[in-house]
Amino acid sequence: MKLSARNQLKGIVKEIKMGAINAKVTIDINGQMLTSVVTIDAIEDLGIKVGDEVTSVIKSSSVMLMVD
Repeated sequence: MKLSARNQLKGIVKEIKMGAINAKVTIDINGQMLTSVVTIDAIEDLGIKVGDEVTSVIKSSSVMLMVD
């Protein structure tokens, strides 16, 4: 599959926290944790479970950072 988004990071699903509508999926990318919020339907449609290898695709016009 080809995508226009260039920020693609492969990792392993470490945790899935199911909510009422969405799920918070935490993936380990070389020791760094990345969290994504997706619909429960997406989790079910893709068959994602803990231990699976997934590719995160990040498409954003801006990324904000803050420090105290």
